[in-house]
Amino acid sequence: MTGATDPFSASIIPFEVPEQMRAFAEKGVSQARESYAKFKDAAESQNGTIEAVFTCASKGASEYAAKVMEFMKANTSSTLDFAQELFGLKSPAEALELWTSHSRKQLETFQAQAKELAEIGQRVAAETVEPIKTNASKFYKPAA
Repeated sequence: MTGATDPFSASIIPFEVPEQMRAFAEKGVSQARESYAKFKDAAESQNGTIEAVFTCASKGASEYAAKVMEFMKANTSSTLDFAQELFGLKSPAEALELWTSHSRKQLETFQAQAKELAEIGQRVAAETVEPIKTNASKFYKPAA
């Protein structure tokens, strides 16, 4: 009981894709494959860059934290030494002189420590951004 309008009927004339349409479709598939390959390469490159950035940042943060701990230890020792010296003094004049000397020395120490931490921070920032700059230079050429 199959009629002429039945889509499953064998009496329907098979449809043939014109050569121009076939060539157009093949060209589209070829371009899509090329675009995918480029996208995949760029994504893999970006993943490598991200890994390098996080590695640099992690290493830099560890170095910075170690330096802060070193400074904390030195500053705590200095404060405890100052307190011990303070207990051995006999007059307020000696205490004032010791306090002034200690304060001046601590201020100089804090300034040197802050400078060293700033240098570490700047170096780590420059090292961390380097993989990004290197990767970006592959894709973007500087303007003439």
